[in-house]
Amino acid sequence: MLLRERGEPPAVVAHRGHSAQAPENTMAAFVDARRAGADWIEVDVRIAADGVPVVMHDPTVDRTTGGTGRVAGLTAEEIVALDAGSWFGPGFAGEPVPTFAEVVEELGRRGGRLLLELKHPHTRDDVARVLGMAADAGLTDRLVVQSFRPSILADVAAVAPGLPRALLTTTLHENPVAVCGELVLSSYHPAAVDVLERPELVDALHAAGVATMVWTVNDEALWPRLASLGVDGLISDRTADLVTWCGG
Repeated sequence: MLLRERGEPPAVVAHRGHSAQAPENTMAAFVDARRAGADWIEVDVRIAADGVPVVMHDPTVDRTTGGTGRVAGLTAEEIVALDAGSWFGPGFAGEPVPTFAEVVEELGRRGGRLLLELKHPHTRDDVARVLGMAADAGLTDRLVVQSFRPSILADVAAVAPGLPRALLTTTLHENPVAVCGELVLSSYHPAAVDVLERPELVDALHAAGVATMVWTVNDEALWPRLASLGVDGLISDRTADLVTWCGG
């Protein structure tokens, strides 16, 4: 599901949905990503004050809504009532913040693969609740969970041992293959610039059975360079453009 077959283009991963064309992490962005032909839709999940998983990248709602405050300090009812579209453009005024339940229901019904990022903090109970929602929507076979925090991935392994897991990194580990082996990962997700500086990394990970997806690649000049290295997925805001470049 993750490792790219020889001769195939890399998978297109819609970063927070088709966020070049619609406000990030909204249903509008996710629907547009699927229509554009994305192979995966990447979604960020945080936990509201009442324990409900909501879709939001930042720890606060300030940047992408008309409200203020920490996600963890607001109830889901308060968060979904916010306008998450006007900041992007007047045509999206009133677009709400979706709950995670809404997103998995839509993907389960319409189709699509989910790259789920669990943002810090998440308790093991939070992880179990989120993964249970995905399973109830029929997404277990179309789901990969990623996080920057190994502790969260350990909780995922405890709750759902067979679920593919991926480690996001801001700085390459000295020995990524060893880290992936220690954490029993299916995929390793570094920044694109780091892969370009250590091009041998992709082959080394592949030899260990570990896929590589790179973020966040909006510069089309980098797409062929990364594809030639064999990366398995390109995470990008420019979903439609990348689908076209990949021959979709």
